[in-house]
Amino acid sequence: MRILIVTAGSRGDVAPFTGLGRRLADAGHHVAVAAHASFAALIGGCGFEHRLMPGDPEALLRGWHRAASPEEARALTRAYADGLGDGVADAVAGGTDLVLSAAGPAPLSRAAGEAFGVPVFGTYLVPAFATREFALPNARGAVAPGPEGNLAAGRSVVGRAEGVFAGAVTRLRARLGLPAEAPEDTRPVFQGFSPLVLPRPADWPSRVEVSGYWWPARPQGWQPPAELADFLQSGPPPVFIGFGSMAPGQGERLSELVARAVKRAGVRAVVQAGWAELGGWGPDILAIGDVPHDWLFPRTAAVVHHAGAGTTAAGLRAGVPALPVPVMADQPFWATRLHQLGVAPKPLPFQDLTAEALGVSLTECLSGPDLRRRAAELAHGIAAEDGAGAVLAGIGIGSADAG
Repeated sequence: MRILIVTAGSRGDVAPFTGLGRRLADAGHHVAVAAHASFAALIGGCGFEHRLMPGDPEALLRGWHRAASPEEARALTRAYADGLGDGVADAVAGGTDLVLSAAGPAPLSRAAGEAFGVPVFGTYLVPAFATREFALPNARGAVAPGPEGNLAAGRSVVGRAEGVFAGAVTRLRARLGLPAEAPEDTRPVFQGFSPLVLPRPADWPSRVEVSGYWWPARPQGWQPPAELADFLQSGPPPVFIGFGSMAPGQGERLSELVARAVKRAGVRAVVQAGWAELGGWGPDILAIGDVPHDWLFPRTAAVVHHAGAGTTAAGLRAGVPALPVPVMADQPFWATRLHQLGVAPKPLPFQDLTAEALGVSLTECLSGPDLRRRAAELAHGIAAEDGAGAVLAGIGIGSADAG
């Protein structure tokens, strides 16, 4: 089959789908990934066809920070969403037998699938259905206590998410000659996280499954940079520090802060540049670009990260303690979950980040044997799961042991 994966956003919104795509390709299917231009090398390096998704999520994030008013920020978001609509329609029109869509562009994917007669299945990295068991990620303000409070907060999150793309969906449906009202979505949705990390709520619709993680594929022929390999071998395991797509333009301030915290905690560190463009200040710090987390994280003493879904998963897989520094969106949710699971100390919110606070939290993270023990136990359980295989079996194009 020709299978199209549709996603949008930062690297953490793209990389997990390379793992799912690899399993699909290993099962004999042709895989194309519709994503932004900045991920062409990642997608091509994994052996997939790249179909261009318009827009620049990094520029959008910077634009939000610079916006002079909420109206200006909304205008930027509308333009981005409209671009995604065009990109999704063009990607589906390019030929496919099946679409697997990330949560954000899912309403656009469903519209394009309806227009071209192609089935669309949901493949979501973050819980996206309201439940009484917990408040969904990105809930705003205080959540009323109890199951009904969780449900109300979740419905609010879903409503806001749908609102972001509502105008783009309306315009896309009109462009494609579809009725104004979309039909009810009844196809399966696979949630790409481990049930050991977040069990499936009993009150979710029966079509929603928690499959397990889809681990990012390494680019073909990848080898670690010699400088990184030498640094890892030259002393005790370092901590990893990176904030992914967060804090663009704050590289100099954060680099200086990280250097002071590392010195205070008496550790070595590998610092990933990310969109903030972090650098290495001092002999015990090495700055790196993009490196597969599945290779690097098991070689570290702990991972300090923004608690995005993908980085959270990679840290759990590695079986090392985490120190979450959440910034926005789903990150506070995963940060809290790591603490509840016993693999991380209390989260350190980004707005509270100082060299002193980071140094203290690093020491706590590294000195607690219970965190390391629990992290190893959880990693052992996650290793027994096959999230990508569950998706193949669920959509009827492979078995759980395919690939």
